[in-house]
This record gives sequence, structure tokens and C-alpha cells, in this order.
Amino acid sequence: MLTVWYNTRCPVCDAGIRRQRRRLIEAVKAGRVEFRDINFEPAALSAFGASLEDIRRRLHAIDAEGRLLVGADVAIAVWRITPGEGWLATLFGNPIARPLTRLAYDRFADLLYAWNRRNGRW
Repeated sequence: MLTVWYNTRCPVCDAGIRRQRRRLIEAVKAGRVEFRDINFEPAALSAFGASLEDIRRRLHAIDAEGRLLVGADVAIAVWRITPGEGWLATLFGNPIARPLTRLAYDRFADLLYAWNRRNGRW
């Protein structure tokens, strides 16, 4: 199972996860993926060294092998299992593109995090 932790207080994050949840309804029902709001369980990933603020800044997930995924790697994992979006995982998750994908994701996440903080979404 892939368990994705996200911040529902961020309107962009919340909308993106709601969209993915709708696209993955069968996988959710089958228990292959779960989406969880970090605001209800702020210490959920503390064993991995991830703070509440870390998860508010970037998506985090635990994969079926118990590994922590962060940021773009979470998006790639979700695309991989989303019907019709596997090509995104292939394009942005290949060994050549992945470093650029991570960089772009991290910069966008930093901007989004700052915007949310300025607007008091914590």
C-alpha cells in the first residue's frame, strides 16, 4: 500500500489530492493507496524524522516496502498507479529527468509553502 500524507489546509494541495483520489477510487477501495491529512496526526512520520512543517511543505508517503518518499518521488509514485497517468511517471521519473523533476517540485513547493504561511493557513 502507498500511504500519502498531505496538508488539507493548503487549498492547492487539497484540490490536487481530491482530484487524484477521484482518479484512484478503485485503488483506494482495494486498499492499494490511502490519502491522510497530516493535520489530524502531526507526529505520524516522526519516526522517519519528518516534522509537521516538513509535510506541510512537501508531500510525504510510505510505500509498500515501508520506505519514506518525499516530494516529487511521491508524485511519481501516485502517477505510476493512476489510470492514464503512468506516462507522467515514465517521463518525469526516469533517471535523466528525475533530478530536474525534484528540483522543479521543490521550488514550487517552497513557493506554495511561503504563500500558505503568508495567508495564515497553519
